[in-house]
Amino acid sequence: MKIGIVGLPNVGKSTMFNAITNAGAECANYPFCTIEPNVGVVPVPDKRLEVLANMYNAKKTTHAIIEFVDIAGLVKGASKGEGLGNKFLSHIREVDSIVEVVRCFEDPNIVHVDGNINPTRDIETINLELIFADIETVDKRIDNAKKKLKADKKYAAEVELFEKIKNTLEAGKSARTLNLNEDEQELMKDTYLLTMKPILYIANVSEEQLSNPFEDEYVKQVVEYAKTENAEVIPLCVKIEEELASIEGEDKKEMLEALGLEESGLDKVIKASYDLLGLMSFLTAGETEVRAWTIKKGTKAPAAAGKIHTDIERGFIRAEIVSYDDLVREGSMNAAKEKGLVRSEGKDYVMKEGDIVLFRFNV
Repeated sequence: MKIGIVGLPNVGKSTMFNAITNAGAECANYPFCTIEPNVGVVPVPDKRLEVLANMYNAKKTTHAIIEFVDIAGLVKGASKGEGLGNKFLSHIREVDSIVEVVRCFEDPNIVHVDGNINPTRDIETINLELIFADIETVDKRIDNAKKKLKADKKYAAEVELFEKIKNTLEAGKSARTLNLNEDEQELMKDTYLLTMKPILYIANVSEEQLSNPFEDEYVKQVVEYAKTENAEVIPLCVKIEEELASIEGEDKKEMLEALGLEESGLDKVIKASYDLLGLMSFLTAGETEVRAWTIKKGTKAPAAAGKIHTDIERGFIRAEIVSYDDLVREGSMNAAKEKGLVRSEGKDYVMKEGDIVLFRFNV
């Protein structure tokens, strides 16, 4: 699963990517520094794993992972090829969801591609380019469906749907703002519209703004825009996050406390991005390894077992499950069993976030 980090040039996008991944993507104070996308795989923060590792004296701890892609800055006219736009749009097409970084701070030493700070305008610049690209895609789909309609009336529903999407796009709204029913979602499955991808907005603020970011006028602009798409906004100071990413242990803890933060903004971004993709974790725990496994929300037990090994899914008998909270409260699996807190679940069980599982199977 890939998350694409997008934004105008010089908004802190590549700096944030570096902080998230420690991958060392080049950062410079001029547009189009990033041309080919940088890719980094990062662990999803999960304090439960540390607790379980101590409980089981585990030899190994393995986090769930998520992939971030640093996509070069978009500018006006990208959908028409401006600023190497077509190449950048193709990179966005390849990711599963979007994190859009919006600059919300003043700094005369950092060039703004449009000359001044205006978050609403900046968001619209990017989103309109994605909308223009989607209109082109939708036009092709409508033309194709109309040709097939002559031979098969079932394509009438497709024409109707994509004309509805086109009307939304031409009104300057993203396709994700539409409420589509199951049949419409099925028709959309192989379209891969850019504005249909789930989105998370990052308001990049200064250290001074960080103390009360949602009262800042620039951040309020981002929040208002995000409301139209039911999207989340995370304010963070990319400069501070870069510093936090370079230290660990007690030093990091002390810096967070000094800033009045419980966790880094980047940890919030990673967890929110994981959730944005509709992902969740189930856990396995033992002396050999404590591990978080990534599955889609709504996954049933046999398919979850298949994430560990296809043989376990094929020979699935049952899943023995205890919730993380119950296990930690009781202190051991045996104590949880004595209290009747370990459940035996069958093939129709839908996995829940934080389930600790032992799969029984026979091959």
